[in-house]
Amino acid sequence: MTQRFLIRATGSATPGQLAGLGKALATCGARLLDINQSVTFGIVDFEALVGLDHDASLEATLAEAGDHLGLDVQAIQVAAEDYHRWSAQASRPRLILTLLAPRLPAGILAEVGALTAEHGLTVELIHRLSGREPLGGTPLDGEVPEHGACVECWLRGEEVDLEALRERALALGAMHGVDIAIQEDSIWRRHRRLICFDMDSTLIQTEVIDELARRHGVFEEVAAVTERAMRGELDFQQSFRERMARLRGLDESVLAEIAESLPLMDGLERLMAHLKRLGYRTVILSGGFTYFARHLQQRLGFDEIHANELVIENGKVTGEVREPIVDADRKAALLAEIAEREGLRLEQTIAVGDGANDLKMLATAGLGIAFRAKPLVRQQARQSISTLGIDAVLYLIGYRHGDLEA
Repeated sequence: MTQRFLIRATGSATPGQLAGLGKALATCGARLLDINQSVTFGIVDFEALVGLDHDASLEATLAEAGDHLGLDVQAIQVAAEDYHRWSAQASRPRLILTLLAPRLPAGILAEVGALTAEHGLTVELIHRLSGREPLGGTPLDGEVPEHGACVECWLRGEEVDLEALRERALALGAMHGVDIAIQEDSIWRRHRRLICFDMDSTLIQTEVIDELARRHGVFEEVAAVTERAMRGELDFQQSFRERMARLRGLDESVLAEIAESLPLMDGLERLMAHLKRLGYRTVILSGGFTYFARHLQQRLGFDEIHANELVIENGKVTGEVREPIVDADRKAALLAEIAEREGLRLEQTIAVGDGANDLKMLATAGLGIAFRAKPLVRQQARQSISTLGIDAVLYLIGYRHGDLEA
């Protein structure tokens, strides 16, 4: 009859320890069923689940190996019912919980631990994706750590109400100034290949139509309509035409002046550099204007742009745009069309936006991220980032800072 043992070994990490433990297990005739090893601050934690089909001096052999290797080694027999329970849990879907903030307060761990326990979830693994800044500490130079702090947790458990869990996580994160993202793990999570962005207040730190209105002396009128549209209180096409009408007569030279001074979103250049290097197709899907999207394309290398084309006659803005208008439905449809054209599944797509007119696009994508969005949008989107720059998208895809910068 097969006996199963959990082998645990801890101590100061040195070369050759895995070889020594493996040799000891082989001497006993053990079969390897599962294995895990990690080294944190120079301390190794080795765990292996092994099966034995006959009696063997397992504990004595491992103790001798541990003395030689400088490790504390334990062999814990695993009952059949415990093994079957572990096997069943390992087959359940995994959730990925990601914590992001300029600095992560240590207290958030207790809060997240309580939240996951409430939903019957076990934390299988916690690891850091950000650079080696002290979590909850104060950097030596007194500055916020570059690119922020990010920790990823792997969770498993019984069927969970994912929407209720996300709602609680959103409220918890707001209390502590931390973004908490929860997504289902799958083979597609690190094999996404298309990323689509809104432009205004997502790629750039402004709403271009408001800047145009400011130059034309109608800022207050246009800004009020913009704000209502972003909150989802107005139909996008109706509000868009209303704002455009107020720009009639604006000189074309103003567009060039604004394009040259567009303030890029924090982290955008770093994000684009890595996305291009990693082979992503990058697209702007904007309810703004092609004039400015084309400027960003030339500056940062976006593969394609889809936005609204201003009608200009005799050097003046007419207040009209060419059809079709890029609204919420058009954004979602374009994302799906581009994915199909590129031979990609929707699970391989990412969408990033901040407004109510981005929600359908965010829902269509495999990973939809509300970036520095209004409360309504954060609540309805599956994921959101509010505390870091837009390059934090790389953390949600699962990339480590060290791997990207190597």
